[in-house]
Amino acid sequence: MKSEETKEMENLMNKNPNNWKGIFYFNRRDHRLVVPKRDPSLGWTLNFASPYTYLFLIAIIAIALASEFLK
Repeated sequence: MKSEETKEMENLMNKNPNNWKGIFYFNRRDHRLVVPKRDPSLGWTLNFASPYTYLFLIAIIAIALASEFLK
C-alpha cells in the first residue's frame, strides 16, 4: 500500500503543467502507466514517458489487427 507521502507526490507531479504536453502526460519520474487527467472528472490518460505505454499501445494494435485478419 502506498504511503500518504507517495500519493501526495504523485498528485503534485500530475498537477504540474510542465509534465503536460498539450493533452499528453509526459513525466519520466512518475512510475505510473495510467494517470488521472488534469481534471480527474474527465477520466484517465497514459504516461507517455514510460516505455511500457508504447508496449501497451503496440499490444492493443496487434490484438486489433490479429482479430481482423484471423477471422
